[in-house]
Amino acid sequence: MANATFDIPIAVNEPVLSYAPGSPEKAVIKATLERMKSENIEIPMFIGGKRVKTKNKVNIYPPHDIKNKLGCFYKGNGTHVKSAINAALAAKEQWADTPWEERAAIFLKAADLLAGPYRAKMNVATMLGQSKNIFQAEVDAVAELCDFFRYNVQYMAQIYSEQPESPAGIWNRMEHRPLEGFVFAITPFNFTSIAANLCAAPAMLGNTVVWKPAETQIYSAMVIMELFEEAGLPAGVINLVYADGPVAGDIIFKHKAFAGLHFTGSTKVFNLLWKTIGNNIANYNTYPRIVGETGGKDFVVAHSSANAKAVATALSRGAFEFQGQKCSAASRAYIPKNLWKNVKKYLLADLASMKMGSPEDFTNFINAVIDEASYNKITKYIADTKKSKKAEIIAGGKYSKTEGYFIEPTVILTTDPKYTTMCQEIFGPVLTIYVYDTAKYEETLAVVDSTSEYALTGAIFAKDRNAIITATRILRNSAGNFYINDKPTGAVVGQQPFGGARRSGTNDKAGSILNLLRWISPRTIKENFVPALDYRYPFLEEK
Repeated sequence: MANATFDIPIAVNEPVLSYAPGSPEKAVIKATLERMKSENIEIPMFIGGKRVKTKNKVNIYPPHDIKNKLGCFYKGNGTHVKSAINAALAAKEQWADTPWEERAAIFLKAADLLAGPYRAKMNVATMLGQSKNIFQAEVDAVAELCDFFRYNVQYMAQIYSEQPESPAGIWNRMEHRPLEGFVFAITPFNFTSIAANLCAAPAMLGNTVVWKPAETQIYSAMVIMELFEEAGLPAGVINLVYADGPVAGDIIFKHKAFAGLHFTGSTKVFNLLWKTIGNNIANYNTYPRIVGETGGKDFVVAHSSANAKAVATALSRGAFEFQGQKCSAASRAYIPKNLWKNVKKYLLADLASMKMGSPEDFTNFINAVIDEASYNKITKYIADTKKSKKAEIIAGGKYSKTEGYFIEPTVILTTDPKYTTMCQEIFGPVLTIYVYDTAKYEETLAVVDSTSEYALTGAIFAKDRNAIITATRILRNSAGNFYINDKPTGAVVGQQPFGGARRSGTNDKAGSILNLLRWISPRTIKENFVPALDYRYPFLEEK
């Protein structure tokens, strides 16, 4: 039994390797790519510590190489969802009773395994399954995920250390219990780190989890589960199932032990889930915690005093890294007339130098979008713009799905600040720019604030400090992550806790103590060392 107060290792951000020409890490990645491409993998579900296969095999292909099969995953049904719930509930009591430092050790070990022997495998699974270039994979699937594990352990220790005051004769304590029931984690394709964190964060606090990933992220999800097992996570704490959303939801949201939802995905789906939970609220043992990060229509606003080259670079990176498939990606920009000529020149030069193709070719900046449905949605916006009188395509606009789901980085110039692609989330490599009257900066900021239902990320560029102050004030509620003279993407755990409000989610800030607080149910314990022996109070002694 532990008889000490433990200090955990101080969290620091995991260094991002460069994969420069001739570097040892690049050689390892190339070799791992060749090996994993040829394996023809079979991906089971992970339920109660067992690898579960079914008769329903679904083939998986790289989005950038749709004719070459990587392998298959075994799709589940309602029976498997029920088994996952039962496994989570069976593991619940022992996991909740596991000392916090032992839970911490598992995730600290997972971070070190990921930074070491699992680094190449996690990167390559993300590159092949999600079509990320090596730098985007490294930032996401390794560095950020290591940071989630390490910083969340630090935040967990902070939560447990915060205790109430105790006057003489009384000892007040605060117990931070896990939720009563199981947590359902629904995770997206675009960030491997988010997928792992959405199930790991509740688990770290003593909860058990049923996890349903996006089917287009299952390859790296398998590696995440292998990592957890290697780190010593007990069977049943996190259960990974591949079932259709409506099938899983119909079972989970009607279960009396459902205690929380940890979600990242579309606003439409999140709205539906919230409504479903509300309709079933009388069935639950406790009010469920609902945590969600959803859509975005993220902006870049340049002031007349901004550096045109810095603005163009922010647009090139912020809009087109990982093909714009980031909820934080810059998708609408407002440029003053006095800067537009130079911003356009620099931006078009950047785009002309970008290569597009497989992430296996390390010179490619642009890779494929995730699947055919996404490809069709994005290209329809482009096709409609080509017929519009309110907008024109000034860069890109071409696409093909012959070999993979490739869409050129596309820049739309519009004369209407409320044009469709200025308002609707596209989730692809499409940036729309509106050039505004240089003298109408504040009016333009008001347009930025009122244009979108989302409020996830946004950036402003200016040298004039008064312009920065003005934008920060007017755009106060327009973005949960607000950037000054930087692109609106790339939040770092421990530095910029991530999340937005309005229709962008509950703003519970992944990568901070705020998120972890959602996965506990505090209990106050008061112990009176010398109990009263007489009910009478002194005020009763005199009339």
